[in-house]
Amino acid sequence: MKEQENKYEKTLGLYNTTISDEEVRDAVRKIIAEKVHENDTLEVKKFLMGSVELTTLKTTDSEESVLAFTEKVNLFDDSYPDLPHVATICVYPCFAKTVADTLEVDGVEIACVSGSFPSSQALIEVKVAETALAIKDGATEIDIVLPVGKFLSGNYEDVADEIAELKAVCGEHKMKVILETGCLKTASNIKKAAILAMYAGADYIKTSTGKLEPAATPEAAYVMCQAIKEYYEKTGIQIGFKPAGGLNSVMDALIYFTIVKEVLGEQWLTNEWFRMGTSRLANLLLSEILGEETKFF
Repeated sequence: MKEQENKYEKTLGLYNTTISDEEVRDAVRKIIAEKVHENDTLEVKKFLMGSVELTTLKTTDSEESVLAFTEKVNLFDDSYPDLPHVATICVYPCFAKTVADTLEVDGVEIACVSGSFPSSQALIEVKVAETALAIKDGATEIDIVLPVGKFLSGNYEDVADEIAELKAVCGEHKMKVILETGCLKTASNIKKAAILAMYAGADYIKTSTGKLEPAATPEAAYVMCQAIKEYYEKTGIQIGFKPAGGLNSVMDALIYFTIVKEVLGEQWLTNEWFRMGTSRLANLLLSEILGEETKFF
């Protein structure tokens, strides 16, 4: 046990985790003030449209509503052939088959939130079963929540073991680990959680479930992108980034795009490595691209 704890502490020790929240706030303010305006272009907005993970995670979701939701993605491809389609449809695991049976657009991933989303409070056997069933029913990507309570208790071994076990279930399917940054409070905690998640097998790290406040923030995004950059420099493994929750405007999307561009660079500016989890943003982006208010989704 002590040897395992030392292993994780040793891994974290390879990274700069003694970062101040004030320094992060200052860096983010500088990026927003100096860089966002140059990305406020039609080309970037079209790119962002293609990075959207169109998400419905409501208590009221039903087979009928998810079917209609998926049909809109099918219709979009026909209605706007010159625009990129969304990257992903994100739903609960019980609707994976509905989406898989309905989706007709090549290149759109089917993501399922799994592992007792959004709390991550369940037995690992339940998390494993839910994840395996989602993949069996057609999920091509899985979003899980880092066990935040265990992380805050300093139980890094169990945190990493859970993530690794669920990644083993996912196999070649991409797995995103949601850090729920609003619960982690400090830049240092966010950095540590990001490193543990990547070390344990995350293909993407994601800010938030969208079910708790605060959800995504530019400051959390900045810290996570710094962690991804350091991890890549040390391992050569490229990890994707996904802000989610609280993306309420096109300007929000432009800020996250700019942080990724400034911290991680052009290599991350594809819809394989940069995603945005949102439901409302797709219509806002479409409206700005077309130059008139449009409510397609």
